[in-house]
Amino acid sequence: MTRPKDRSRFHRYEGGDPLAPPVDLAEALDQIGQDVMAGYSPEHAMREFLRRGGADQAGLDDLARRVAERRREILQRHDLDGTLREVRELLDQAVLAERGQLARDITMDDADRTLREMTLDNLPSSTAAAVSELSSYDWQSSEAREAYEQIKDLLGRELLDQRFAGMKQAMEGATDEDREAVSEMLSDLNDLLEKHARGEDTDQDFAEFMDKHGDFFPEAPQDIDELLDSLAQRAAAAQRMLSSMTPEQRQELMELSQQAFGSPQLMEQLARMDANLQALRPGEDWSGSESFDGDQGLGLGDGTGALQDLAQLDALADQLAQSHHGARLDDVDLDALSRQLGDEAAVAARTLQELERALRDSGYLKRGSDGELRLSPKAMRQLGKALLRDVADRMSGRSGARETRTTGLAGEPSGSTRRWEFGDTDPWDVPRTIGNAVLRDGGARPVRIQVDDIEVVETEARTQAAVVLLVDTSFSMAMDGRWVPMKRTALALHQLIRSRFRGDDLQLIAFGRHAQVMEIEELTALDARWAKGTNLHHGLLLANRFFRKHPNAQPVLLVVTDGEPTAHLEADGEVWFSYPPHPLTIAHSVRELDAAARLGAQVTFFRLGDDPGLARFIDSMARRVDGRMVSPELDDLGAAVVGSYLGSRGPGSSYREQFGDWYGGRGFWV
Repeated sequence: MTRPKDRSRFHRYEGGDPLAPPVDLAEALDQIGQDVMAGYSPEHAMREFLRRGGADQAGLDDLARRVAERRREILQRHDLDGTLREVRELLDQAVLAERGQLARDITMDDADRTLREMTLDNLPSSTAAAVSELSSYDWQSSEAREAYEQIKDLLGRELLDQRFAGMKQAMEGATDEDREAVSEMLSDLNDLLEKHARGEDTDQDFAEFMDKHGDFFPEAPQDIDELLDSLAQRAAAAQRMLSSMTPEQRQELMELSQQAFGSPQLMEQLARMDANLQALRPGEDWSGSESFDGDQGLGLGDGTGALQDLAQLDALADQLAQSHHGARLDDVDLDALSRQLGDEAAVAARTLQELERALRDSGYLKRGSDGELRLSPKAMRQLGKALLRDVADRMSGRSGARETRTTGLAGEPSGSTRRWEFGDTDPWDVPRTIGNAVLRDGGARPVRIQVDDIEVVETEARTQAAVVLLVDTSFSMAMDGRWVPMKRTALALHQLIRSRFRGDDLQLIAFGRHAQVMEIEELTALDARWAKGTNLHHGLLLANRFFRKHPNAQPVLLVVTDGEPTAHLEADGEVWFSYPPHPLTIAHSVRELDAAARLGAQVTFFRLGDDPGLARFIDSMARRVDGRMVSPELDDLGAAVVGSYLGSRGPGSSYREQFGDWYGGRGFWV
């Protein structure tokens, strides 16, 4: 079948490494998760990551800085009197050549010579006035006449270049026929614009105009609106250039413009075009100005181009700022960024676009009923895995263990196998699995294993645990920088139990002035609480209630705190607060701790901070229930809590054995 001619499998190469892998979301999710746990919303956290960028990825802030530097460079390098300087040089050249001719011409009447010399000697200091005064001068020197004609030609080409980029070069050495063609184009263009303003134009009118004058528009606009946008942007930049000049420069230029091509009609046509464009595109910036303070003069066309560049850079700065509601990185004009900063910047921006798109479309962020973005369960699992990697690395390094691929079973093998079910973590029985596949396919090669073929090694039942992680959410935790490590610890433990010890039950309890049971998503998104009060009593009440609901499980109590109890619940449910801690508050807390011990709870306190009084208090509490006190550094808190939990799994449950089947040389067990 013949492929349609208007279809192509190819597109323009957009830069970058064509063999580069898809964007990696791991670093982005880790950074976003850190910010979310620090109290930022997921939307804000995502924006912050895109602004900062990654380890090997430029962010929006870096691109915005380069845009600002490029803008500053244009303003500091150039000024806008390039055309006036060039006209002055040509005028001086013409006058000098004419003086030389007058001095050499011995046949000239002395009176005529004197009159001409007086004319040249008394030229106005204003360049525009001098050019105007010499418009009727009868040049004796052919070199002088040519230089003067170049002034008129230069002005005409510059004025056209202001409105039509590239015309200065295109009209160099133009003939009278070329100038007539320009005049005809301007007249037809104004007729088309005025017809469009009245709503009387048709597609045929545009097509006929382009057929006749298309050579003047190398950008090849496809319709009247594209033509209008291109012309209006350039014309508006020309107006801003005029506004950026000094009053003296502006006056000189306006007077000189009348000499363009020796025909005032050109300025009339251009003024008519500017008025039409301003009426059709009033939204363009027609009155702005810039402060150029460099020493490299720009001609009218190049100056207008510089003003267009500045406008484009301003638009890019706004796009990169992402400050308006509903802003997306897809709004960034990659072509404009490539023109201004190069292909490397465009590739960096496109990668950020792909990152944002992947974060929104991959299911890691979900929009709640209130319209706000939240970390999805999928993102929480991914973040939990990353935190577990860190925990395992720290535990391995701290205890001198090395990476291992030894399989650590949750229980001893029973000698039998069973069909694999979703959620199973027991190892495969490889011979039985392959045998099932061979029997099913009748010995076909190659052997293809399906889910129904898989059998796993059956293990003896192990003890189920009911685990409570009590985390202090008083104001001192946030004030002393312990808020995020606490959340990271909770998420790592949650991920370990949900993925590795699925038979265990975990409850997260936050205790500040009150205590509250929380889901992991709620705890990780919890803002810092600044209310005073460390209500360990209420937290232990909720923990004991959870233990009583699981009478056949081994209770495990893990308490993370940085302060002594300063609040407790009264009989009527009201909170009673006192600092320093009141003996009654201590008594209520001790009573509930004793209740946890009677339920058989294995208790570990994790003390944060160096307060000697706190150390003595927690040590006495731990000794009372035959528990332990651990004083980890903040960076090691997660490893300490996870290690304590694994130790509570009983003999043979050291972290080496329990981590063995998910922490290895090839990464995580899933």
